[in-house]
Amino acid sequence: MTPITSFAGKRVAVFGLGASGLVSAQALVAGGADVVVWDDHRPGREKAAAAGLKLEDFVTADMTGIESLVLAPGVPLTHPYPHWIVVKAKAAGVEIIGDIELFIRERAHIAPKSPFVAITGTNGKSTTTALVAHLYQTFGYEVEVGGNIGVPVLALNPPSDKRVHVIECSSFQIDLAPSLNPSFGVLLNITVDHLDRHGTMEHYSGIKERLVAKANVAIVGVDDDICAGIAQKLRAQGRTVVPISIHHPAIPDGIVLEGTRLVRKQGGVASPIADLAGIPSLRGTHNGQNAAAAVAALGPHGFELELVQKGLETFPGLAHRMEEIGYRGKVLYINDSKATNADAAEKALLSLDDIYWILGGRAKEGGIGPLQPLFHKVAKAYLIGEAAEPFAKVIGEAIPYEFCGTIDRAVESATRDAEAASTSAPVVLLSPACASFDQFPNFEKRGDKFREVVLAKLAEPPI
Repeated sequence: MTPITSFAGKRVAVFGLGASGLVSAQALVAGGADVVVWDDHRPGREKAAAAGLKLEDFVTADMTGIESLVLAPGVPLTHPYPHWIVVKAKAAGVEIIGDIELFIRERAHIAPKSPFVAITGTNGKSTTTALVAHLYQTFGYEVEVGGNIGVPVLALNPPSDKRVHVIECSSFQIDLAPSLNPSFGVLLNITVDHLDRHGTMEHYSGIKERLVAKANVAIVGVDDDICAGIAQKLRAQGRTVVPISIHHPAIPDGIVLEGTRLVRKQGGVASPIADLAGIPSLRGTHNGQNAAAAVAALGPHGFELELVQKGLETFPGLAHRMEEIGYRGKVLYINDSKATNADAAEKALLSLDDIYWILGGRAKEGGIGPLQPLFHKVAKAYLIGEAAEPFAKVIGEAIPYEFCGTIDRAVESATRDAEAASTSAPVVLLSPACASFDQFPNFEKRGDKFREVVLAKLAEPPI
């Protein structure tokens, strides 16, 4: 845990008592703050009480004397409308921050020069976070990795000059972190997502931009127009910017992907860094962007090419993101449950051929329409969840499809068809292009179910 000593003696309210909220409250208490907590839901309050935290009903409580309100990232700050606690805090003149901001202020208080890599993007941020952490470990560093990737940032050990923090940040977390100033800030890409919580693309992209705006080194993917504009803006402000690209290898400076090779460009001069060919955990062009960002986030270590290549080759990959579960005869099973929108699923479809595609769930804005140019890579689709019927209408007669409803039935049908295929390397792919919330609490549980069903199938003899 990171005790928040920078708030010692101050009265702080924490609202939203999920994993990050509970840890935030405990970290504040450990640092000497006077902490009161509340949650709209009884289970959260019960967990807080069991942890010995002081409950105070913020509905009726006076917020006079409260220094800060620490808000859980799941609580609406602006859209579709501000939560009632946000309205009340603003009316009382209380600042509203999140757990990332607490970490930033503690870092400034105890170890302002400690290495801190912050990573965001609509897609690819979890893989990049895990890869950055792995590369730093390859170089012998003590590494703490967390944030939106699963472990609350304040559950990690405190900042130290000898310890690297690699933190994935969602747009919700960035919105609550006004002082965000990493050593290396990584902005991979920006595409349409979370507009229910941010209202417009302009607002959403403006929040993402904050992660790199005050970074010592801003690492920015320049393959979409929004991020390219952000990179140009930061350079005009005199910031240090490292562009990364998988589509524009001719850029004069930055790190690019040429075929399967990462190449560093300096003043138009190209120098090879590493080759991604044959690394299963970095399959697909999209992982070229992730790897380019990760190498850039190493700073001077990115020039130590032998260790960089070793780190890339030994990267185990990330659960639920192009995760190879195994083979049953000639059939390969891949768990890409983290593909919760079309843009993420596109990366999987681009990386594979002869696909037996399991998709569906709770559809996001745009559905799967953008994926139509890749339908030729799909042998058959297996539709699950709420989106099954609208997705079937989009697919039309382009490819065969089957209504399966659930993952277990989809795996059964996809296995049957893939094993009967005349092709040599069929792939059963779960890449839903949807949120999981119709059938599962999160994409991890959905991926776990797929893995469980597939492993049971792998234990059976092939037909």
